[in-house]
Amino acid sequence: MLPHRSPNLMSRRITGLETEYGCLVDPPLQLHEVLPRVRDWLFENHRYGLIDQHDRDWDEPAGNGGFLFNGGRVYIDMQHLEYCTPECVSALDVVRYDRAGDLLLLEAVRALGLEGQVHFIRNNIDHYTGATFGCHENYSLDRCAPLHEKNVLSLLAFLTLRVLYTGAGRVGSMKPTRGRIDVAPRDEPVPFQISQRADYIQNDFFEWVQHNRAIINTRDEPLADPRLYRRLHLIHGDTNVQPASLFLKVGTTRLVLDLLDADEMPMLVLGDAVTAFRQISRTLNPPWTVSLCDGSTADALELLDLFRQKAKQLFAGRDTETDVLLNLWERVHRALATDRSSLIGIVDWVSKEHLLSAFCAQEGIEWGNPWLESQDLEYHHVDPERSLGMALADHSGGWAPQHPANARSEPPSDSRANARSRLMREIMGKEGAYFLDWEAVEVPNQKRTRLLDPFKP
Repeated sequence: MLPHRSPNLMSRRITGLETEYGCLVDPPLQLHEVLPRVRDWLFENHRYGLIDQHDRDWDEPAGNGGFLFNGGRVYIDMQHLEYCTPECVSALDVVRYDRAGDLLLLEAVRALGLEGQVHFIRNNIDHYTGATFGCHENYSLDRCAPLHEKNVLSLLAFLTLRVLYTGAGRVGSMKPTRGRIDVAPRDEPVPFQISQRADYIQNDFFEWVQHNRAIINTRDEPLADPRLYRRLHLIHGDTNVQPASLFLKVGTTRLVLDLLDADEMPMLVLGDAVTAFRQISRTLNPPWTVSLCDGSTADALELLDLFRQKAKQLFAGRDTETDVLLNLWERVHRALATDRSSLIGIVDWVSKEHLLSAFCAQEGIEWGNPWLESQDLEYHHVDPERSLGMALADHSGGWAPQHPANARSEPPSDSRANARSRLMREIMGKEGAYFLDWEAVEVPNQKRTRLLDPFKP
């Protein structure tokens, strides 16, 4: 068992993202031809990593993807190219390695002569088919973390309400359902909403990710020593473009998990988390009112501030990243209640709504015009020369990624991603079969190395 940590100690938590990219291709190119070409370029002659030699699952045969020298992973999943960051010890590193994924795809597209014909989009909605694809978050938890009912329901509340500053915004809406049999009233269409994923989340807790999507995924798959670790896997969040939004999403969630570790979570239970999630997403102006389990109502911003105040009380001053996070969190909290225009370049949905409103005014069109769907996608383009979102990004507050180009091939120095990368470099000089996974590497003709401690570099 890991010892119980003092809440004043620096957070010790592994975090990573899995980003499924949208992809637009110009005819006569076909998506099913382009994605393998981009993937194969990354692994050609060990350019950025090593391709899988073994089947990982029935839908992940050998050659479908591979591990990168930066400690991350690239593979094709359900007709999407997916990039996983390496295991990161800090929220700042998550932002850095997330951006490195964009740069890898951009480099591949340009090297293959596909620039202007193939466009990767870091969003979560296919406006044409209505399909959704995710940005999954992963946070390590101690196996002995106090996951009793009070803490779990409080965590559920936070993860629901945080959409106010983590949402990426979207044009339009889907008619959401509740499970396989839709018995709940369907919401009316709206021209713009805060969250890209809210219409597709159907449950508060569930094990699987492709059907009956939940706010908290309950599958127990630690990808580390199961005696010591759990992994919190979240699928309800949006893919952020603004570095500040991503930093805030990951950083505040890490702070709240630190509160959970210390058994200091606010006592807070929502009446229906999924309903609250959707209602907030479809409400662009305060107050954002939600129902609690006792039948009363409360302001979502005030509830979120309970977590911020508790985190400030316990963790302020412990390290620079925490203080930057707490300051940004307070700034965003105040601005959402009073003047959200000051969050342009900070919060994605605010930035996008501002851009699209200006576009409607300039072009003399109304909300609901199909033209806005293409502008929505342009906000999420991975190319900074095209991205409407990146053009607005505020890099002034200490959350901007440092040297993201180097992160394409260099692993973090303080997690097991570094060890896996070193073993992969050793494989390059040998002939024979090798095996790669998050928690194990087998160099040809050597005993398999187990990487059960994600903190051991």
